[in-house]
Amino acid sequence: MKKLLLFCFTCMFSVFLMACGNEASKTSNSDETVDVSSEVTGNESIKKLTIGFVPSRNPDEIITATEPLKNLLKDELASLGYDVGEIDITVGTNYEAVGEALSAGTTDVGLIPGGTYVLYDDGAEVILTATRAGLSNDSDNPVDWNKNKPTAPTTTQTTSYRAILVAGPSEKGKALAAKVNNGEELTFEDLNNVTWNVMSSSSPAGYIYPTLWLHEKFNKTIPDLSQVVQADSYGSAFGRLAAGQTDVLVTYADARRDYEKSWNGEFGRTASIWEETDLIGVMPAIYNDTISVSKNSKVMNDSLKKAIQQAFINIGNSEKGKEVIAIYSHEGYQVAKDSDYDNERKAQELVQNLK
Repeated sequence: MKKLLLFCFTCMFSVFLMACGNEASKTSNSDETVDVSSEVTGNESIKKLTIGFVPSRNPDEIITATEPLKNLLKDELASLGYDVGEIDITVGTNYEAVGEALSAGTTDVGLIPGGTYVLYDDGAEVILTATRAGLSNDSDNPVDWNKNKPTAPTTTQTTSYRAILVAGPSEKGKALAAKVNNGEELTFEDLNNVTWNVMSSSSPAGYIYPTLWLHEKFNKTIPDLSQVVQADSYGSAFGRLAAGQTDVLVTYADARRDYEKSWNGEFGRTASIWEETDLIGVMPAIYNDTISVSKNSKVMNDSLKKAIQQAFINIGNSEKGKEVIAIYSHEGYQVAKDSDYDNERKAQELVQNLK
């Protein structure tokens, strides 16, 4: 009997050990799967990557349009060796706010104009230049644009764009447009007698190149104008122009295409933006927007820069990606170098000296 009981106890104990062993094996195998997966990918983990956009469009519109960028960028970076936990997208209160955030290292990546980049290149590094569709108008003469409306995109990709001076539907705006379309030269007195809408001082299309244009034509600058309103975005600038609160605005060449629907929608105009606006000035070509990274970011290094470069190039080459970056009229990206923006530096320097 004792031998029988001992035999039964031994069998039960063996079964218990086997069960524990199987359970331990399951746990061990489960943990090992996670570890092996990590070893296979070999990806570096980044808890958070922050991206700053300038407010060249309505901030809410930018945030909504760029929401898909988060997953697109995560997927691309994962395939390039980086697992990013969170991508945070913000829109700066103005252009300088994004440049300052890049310099401070509180923003890792910034989509900023060339003018903003050269102003903050002590703390920011350009890695990509945007490409965009060329336009059906590219003349130095505003009358050519007015005769060939609406301005339409072409299939040709370009790395530069124009800044334009647009006259609105106010009485003074119409008077300026009529003078230009009749072949008459504008005087500084003509331009000083109207209300201008400009952007912040680091905006190429909204400030820098218009200042150069004024200087070349009249030896004057934007600060010399008697009636200037600074807008926080082109959306608010077009809203003021539509309401007759301002007479002219400076903007990028395809801006009227971007605000064509808003003109008759939220801005409340009945006639089209092409009927109610005319160009009265065209500025020289400006090198396209940049994607820049912070020199002071805690996560940025040469390897990550290259991965971000390739990720955005891949995004720009995909249909889903093109839908996202269309908010800035970008159609793709190419690798950039600092010297690409030397002419922008010269323009900035001249503007600073003119103040």
